[in-house]
Amino acid sequence: MKFSPYIIELLREKSGHEIRLSRDCELLALDVESVTGEHIGVNTMKRLLGFIDDERTPRPSTLDVIAHYLGYANWDDLRLIDENSSNSAFDDRDEYLACYLEKGQRIIVSYPPNRKLTIENLGDNHFRVVESKNSKLLKGDMLTLTHIVRHYPLLVSEVTRDGQSLGAFTAGKAQGIDFKLL
Repeated sequence: MKFSPYIIELLREKSGHEIRLSRDCELLALDVESVTGEHIGVNTMKRLLGFIDDERTPRPSTLDVIAHYLGYANWDDLRLIDENSSNSAFDDRDEYLACYLEKGQRIIVSYPPNRKLTIENLGDNHFRVVESKNSKLLKGDMLTLTHIVRHYPLLVSEVTRDGQSLGAFTAGKAQGIDFKLL
């Protein structure tokens, strides 16, 4: 089980920390324990936030601790709010965490002047460039990135070409990017 983007946003707001990297889960687990007095393991937190691909169902008591941390009486109350927040909404968000995109899902990323990439999610924050137009990134390049944010640069922490690391890459530095989920 992975938390919904809505619950992750609640956790981000409550903790005051970004939750972009696996190591951010440790800070969150410590904050949950300091607020609630209850311990949640770092690996459990990583599973719930999607950093570990594992569909195990967490114990109800673990989910209740998260609900208490966020100010709710229990998990059922929080789940009800979560379901209502996402009911009948268009999917036009401006930010996606890579861990919540489906494996195999493709994204068209565009940025000035006239650059366009189609990337495919391979899982675990890894993507492959399947089409490239007017970009320094080439078809077949492997990318590591954690999130995609409309109107901000695309921050790729590592580009691998033909098995060799080329380092980090930033696309759309001046005006940011636009994207479309396919």
